Amino acid sequence: MSRKGKVFFGDLFTGIISETEEGYTFIYEDEYLSIKENQPISLTFPKAKKEYFSKSMFPFFDGLIPEGWLLNIAIENWKLDSRDRMGLLLSTCKDCIGAVSVVKIEDDNE
Repeated sequence: MSRKGKVFFGDLFTGIISETEEGYTFIYEDEYLSIKENQPISLTFPKAKKEYFSKSMFPFFDGLIPEGWLLNIAIENWKLDSRDRMGLLLSTCKDCIGAVSVVKIEDDNE
C-alpha cells in the first residue's frame, strides 16, 4: 500500500510525498526545480533532483500536522488514528497556516 500527497509552496506544485512499507519519500517536481527563483520548501529539503527518504515521517512534514485541541477535533470528527502521521498529514494539511500544504492523491491517475 502506498499513500501520496501533492506538496504545494503557496499555489506552486513542488513535489510528491509518499508513504510505503519501507518509509517516506519526498521528490521535487522537475518543473519546480527548473525555475531558479523557486525556493526550497524547507532548509531540510534543498532543491535537488533526488529522492529524500526517511524510515519515519520527515520532521518538517510532521510539523505541519496540527497539535493540541485542533488535532483532537480532527481525530474525533474524521475518526483518524493519532499514530497515523501520513493519514493526519493528508487529512489536515490541505489548508495549513504556513506556505506549504499537502493535498491527498486519491489514485495514481492524478
